[in-house]
Amino acid sequence: MQTLEVGLDNYFSIKFENDKFIFLDQTKLPLTEIYVETDYYERIAEAIERLEVRGAPQIGITAAYAMALSIKNVPQKLFQEKFDAAYKRLARTRPTAVNLFFALNEVKNEFEKFKHEKNLYAILLNKAKEIHRNDVEYCERIGENGSKIFNRKSNVLTHCNTGRLATGGDGTAFNVIKTAHSKGLVNFVYADETRPLLQGSRLTAFELEKNKIPFAIQTDSMAAVLMQQGKVDLVITGADRIALNGDTANKIGTYNLAVLCNFHNVPFYIAAPTTTIDRSLASGSGIIIEYRNKKEILNFNGHQIAPENYETFSPAFDVTPSHLITGIITEESVNFFPYNFI
Repeated sequence: MQTLEVGLDNYFSIKFENDKFIFLDQTKLPLTEIYVETDYYERIAEAIERLEVRGAPQIGITAAYAMALSIKNVPQKLFQEKFDAAYKRLARTRPTAVNLFFALNEVKNEFEKFKHEKNLYAILLNKAKEIHRNDVEYCERIGENGSKIFNRKSNVLTHCNTGRLATGGDGTAFNVIKTAHSKGLVNFVYADETRPLLQGSRLTAFELEKNKIPFAIQTDSMAAVLMQQGKVDLVITGADRIALNGDTANKIGTYNLAVLCNFHNVPFYIAAPTTTIDRSLASGSGIIIEYRNKKEILNFNGHQIAPENYETFSPAFDVTPSHLITGIITEESVNFFPYNFI
């Protein structure tokens, strides 16, 4: 494993180069940009768990590359053993994001078809690259489709991070904002800090600044006042899993925003690729919610802010009922309630 430091003007999120997976360690942002390169699937699994790599589409892409790397330089007789071990390890990293399991199963299907081929590593790597390329295209189409929801220059509020740091391309909800801004349809962006890990103030603000989009950061609890004062025209967030009826799991705090939007008559949109739709779930009641270590609440930036013996409630995600969602933007279209993704 090698760690690289790269200047502010050359940032990327993930890439595969010279038979190595290279990722930007998002836990160090925005103050330091550190890139890590590795060809060890266990290190990649740890990166997903630690949120060094994060965002539902990006987790899936990352896992696909890790699966290919699991059999790199492995004797053919050990392909099955190493692949199975990697699959199990990666499958338990983050339970809520369905894109992870979509990608793992896409690579697994490829493995089953070609597991007796000597060039299996190259075959699996091509599948991972295909998943990556597809997401780049999805991001572009989501941005274009989403820009059509704007009928005037607007102030937008967003939650968590949904840009290049969360996807294979330029983002989901973030790329809707970016594309609309390029067309003169976004006046200002309010970025929720997104407690407890501050993906908004650390990551979304970082990307807004990179793209020269005017913005301000506010704590999650300030969104209601912004809406009360008429400063928010619409809210757009991403998603980690969408049920067939449109119930949506996203970063904790998203449900709060949907309720606030309903009360203040502010449109609330979700932007995500169709790979985020879990076609095995009729509703959000079946979505498994990941719970994080209590240290993420009791510590801040490496400093303890509350006694370790305190108990915490720390779900990483919440589920927003479909009737609170104005529209769901995918690479295919903008869907409106009532939803039916069968």
